[in-house]
Amino acid sequence: MEYTHPGLPVAVRDPPLHCGQSMLDILWDELTAGLPNTQQLAHVIVRLIAATLLGALVGYQRERAGKSAGLRTHTLVALGTAVFVVACSGIGMSPDGLSRVIQGVITGIGFLGAGSILKLESERLIQGLTTAAGIWMTAAIGVAVGLGSLGVALLATVMTLIVLSLVGSSDHPADK
Repeated sequence: MEYTHPGLPVAVRDPPLHCGQSMLDILWDELTAGLPNTQQLAHVIVRLIAATLLGALVGYQRERAGKSAGLRTHTLVALGTAVFVVACSGIGMSPDGLSRVIQGVITGIGFLGAGSILKLESERLIQGLTTAAGIWMTAAIGVAVGLGSLGVALLATVMTLIVLSLVGSSDHPADK
């Protein structure tokens, strides 16, 4: 049974135990909340696998380049951002609410990226800017996947790999 909770824009499942409802039924209801049918479950599985694979592609490139944020970091960033978007979409969150969640994720990823930037002794020697940008881009890929824009996410991944692999860094110390 569903009811509308004050303060929530959507109907939510009725949490109390009903007569004749077993703990397994409750467990099943909780595990399938936000997944009303097998088609929706298939969409979620495809999106989470896609986010994992696309994040891993970027992470693999960064790991091969010897960077501190590699395969695991980029995979988890893409998967995590996709989970935020998919979970919020699954409960029927309004577009405004989903937009606020995405804004919060982007801000949080900015802090994660900021932690990878180091200013060394020299006034103009800064390291980690590309790593931070790569983490941020991987989060954007995860958001695109979570929203169901797999084509956009795939294209963004290819473009990210091209930039990271083929576009050389300049000889300027601040760019290294």
